Amino acid sequence: MASPSSSGATQVWSADAYAKNARFVADLAGGVVDWLAPRPGERILDLGCGDGALTERLVATGASVLGVDASTDLVAAAAARGLDVKLGDGAALDFDAEFDAVFSNAALHWMREAEAVAAGVRRALKPGGRFVGEFGGHGNVATMRTALAALAPRYDVDPALAHPWYFPTAEGYSGLLTGAGFKVERCVLIPRPTALPASGVVGWLETFMNPYLNQAGAAASAVLADAEALLAPALRDPDGVWIVDYVRLRFEAYAI
Repeated sequence: MASPSSSGATQVWSADAYAKNARFVADLAGGVVDWLAPRPGERILDLGCGDGALTERLVATGASVLGVDASTDLVAAAAARGLDVKLGDGAALDFDAEFDAVFSNAALHWMREAEAVAAGVRRALKPGGRFVGEFGGHGNVATMRTALAALAPRYDVDPALAHPWYFPTAEGYSGLLTGAGFKVERCVLIPRPTALPASGVVGWLETFMNPYLNQAGAAASAVLADAEALLAPALRDPDGVWIVDYVRLRFEAYAI
């Protein structure tokens, strides 16, 4: 999942932090797995497999699954589960007509070279193979991004680090896939308000925004405190649960 941000900083993943603060990513993936509908014996590429928690669910269907991720720590965690995984860049896939399906959950928004990713996926698929996935779409975590951009000048942080992702519209991504040689069956934005674990917005920021916090340096703890105070009226419910304004883009497309 690791990917260069718009300002050149790189997100670095910790498998332990991901398991603690972001397990909801795999837990809430049932809908996109249903769209994939993996079948026994199929060869599937799990692009941006992370620590393998969701990859295990695909393997349990009887499919033959290869996981690929750009994070050394997450690939090691997935391998520790006994999964077939390798380190790789989503924008430089080197497969040729090998897979019946390519699947991706909560990873494509980290791969900002979206056209290169789509082209590599198209090459990796057998004729008629399907590309099914879900990732952040237009409007995803907008409140969080706005708050971080507003705080950036106070701490001499590049405001671009508040938005290191690719969050397209359904129309925009459909057009990109069509241009890469896919027939798009369906592509929709799905608002999905998402409750965070007990670590709340601080755990979320520490897990997903380390380039921003690293640039803040010694002021990182102050950034976290200010962000928590700024975001609480909008994102923390009366019971103290943080609910973030996630918007997912889910799609199904076929290689032609």
